[in-house]
Amino acid sequence: MPWHGVLVATALPLREDLTIDFDAYAEHVSWLVTSGCQGVVPNGSLGEYQTLTEAERVQVMMTALSADGGGVVVPGVAAYGSAEARRWAERAGEAGCPAVMLLPPNAYRADRRAVLAHYREVAKAGLPIVAYNNPIDTKVDLTPELLAELHNEGLIVGVKEFTGDVRRGYEIAEAAPGLDVIAGSDDVALELALAGAKGWISGVTNALPAECVAFWEAAVKGDLDTALPAYRELHQLLRWDSKTEFVQAIKLMMDEVGRYGGPCREPRVPLTDEQAALLRSQMSR
Repeated sequence: MPWHGVLVATALPLREDLTIDFDAYAEHVSWLVTSGCQGVVPNGSLGEYQTLTEAERVQVMMTALSADGGGVVVPGVAAYGSAEARRWAERAGEAGCPAVMLLPPNAYRADRRAVLAHYREVAKAGLPIVAYNNPIDTKVDLTPELLAELHNEGLIVGVKEFTGDVRRGYEIAEAAPGLDVIAGSDDVALELALAGAKGWISGVTNALPAECVAFWEAAVKGDLDTALPAYRELHQLLRWDSKTEFVQAIKLMMDEVGRYGGPCREPRVPLTDEQAALLRSQMSR
């Protein structure tokens, strides 16, 4: 399935004038795939989709699709309106994407009925949907029971689980057998792999793809002799994925390993000197 394995929630390289360097983005996608990742998830929160124009968002998706390497592209199609999110899913299907990732309504704290209506609308596009559960940011929790409703209606095939609660892997499997759990929080990837997660939509992988893929492959095999030392070595960096400053931090990680992360668009502001120094010290260990 195209949502299995290691998919990278791609950061978007911006020039100093905050325009998108599409050539650098295409090269980055190719590098990630040739480094062992199954594919990419553009136009997510790490890709700063909220700050993109419609034309930019289309070009980001098309650039990912045209990049060398043959990896799958599962774009984020989140939008404030359900009809708009459905249109993004339709565009993804027309472009050849095999699936999409979709947040619940995030303009307000939606209730169960609104969540169901939202996913029903976007499912009209006809593509498999990986739900994205990030109640920290959206204030909407796709609980195991709600996910079971969505799955039983045939609206979703998987869920990117970003609560950080390692119990969710088991609870979702009990409530919705057959729904694929995808690790979303980098710093609980091992725990969710051991609970049966089928994939990992990762952020830190933007900077360390080979290391993250090697860890994940060992984890899903249950090879703890390999996976646990690798996880411990990576974990200080993986924890940045759950911080408010995750976009800036992961872009700095990219800079530190000789890739290009670059700046972020406002309202995100640069890391403080103390945050940047801490991250660099962790990178050097």
